[in-house]
Amino acid sequence: MKKIINTSKAPAPIGPYNQAVLSGNTLYTSGQIALDPITGELVLDDIKKETTQVLENMKAVLNEAEMSFENVVKTSIFISDMNNFSAINEVYATYFDEKNAPARETVEVANLPKFVNVEISMIAIK
Repeated sequence: MKKIINTSKAPAPIGPYNQAVLSGNTLYTSGQIALDPITGELVLDDIKKETTQVLENMKAVLNEAEMSFENVVKTSIFISDMNNFSAINEVYATYFDEKNAPARETVEVANLPKFVNVEISMIAIK
């Protein structure tokens, strides 16, 4: 059985999907972009601030499912420019303990929703 996870502390979905779905002990999140859930504005000042907002949005979704970054077993990072990889990775590293970091792929794509620079999705297990 699946349980839908949604929180007002992360941006509302902009289509026919939910922020996350919990199936058994496994949480599957939708991708998060750098939308500020309070103002509804995109945080695009610089790539580090943008990445921080994405991860803070993801943190809110994980918390709603009573999980944290420690529960994450897999992340997918989609970026519009591989030249931003180092800056994104620098911020990402502050959210995960390197010894217990999840599996991950980072893929450069042509366009992302609202033409942002980074989108991240996760799989977590209780």
